[in-house]
Amino acid sequence: MKTLIEQLAGYGAYHRDRRNIATHFVGIPMIVVAVAVLLARPSIAWQGWPLSPALAVAALTTLYYLRLDVRYGVVMGVLLGLAVVLAHRLGAMDTATWLGWGVGLFVVGWVIQFIGHVFEGRKPAFVDDLMGLVIGPLFVVAEAGFALGLRREVESAVESICGPVRRHGEPAGAR
Repeated sequence: MKTLIEQLAGYGAYHRDRRNIATHFVGIPMIVVAVAVLLARPSIAWQGWPLSPALAVAALTTLYYLRLDVRYGVVMGVLLGLAVVLAHRLGAMDTATWLGWGVGLFVVGWVIQFIGHVFEGRKPAFVDDLMGLVIGPLFVVAEAGFALGLRREVESAVESICGPVRRHGEPAGAR
């Protein structure tokens, strides 16, 4: 299994343009919520708690994130938990509302993602490695932390492999 640094650097190599990263801050959460919404049905109640494919996927993904890094795993578990709570609420609505939110968020989220990759000039990471679909949300959380000055050791290790994030118009390897 790849390490946290290997996963973030592998994904980060496809995401060195600040504009692309900015689009991911919008698009990826939309896609994560959309997937949770679409997987919120079918749902069965067990001791008052809704159980659904959304909950199962969130739990398994959280376990993977925890295995990569406990701190990131906890943050991701909380965020995925919130997505599942919202998804179950939308999943309990009529079919048109449920599908409208799920499909709408999914499509708009991917459009935003692909716009970001136009800025990047490179295809999305998942095209070469499907794990990019799992690492994308973690990448956004890691980038948010880096922007807040957190986990500098992780940021340095990732940048030592794939280089620093570029500003608008800055060519690769300029810094």
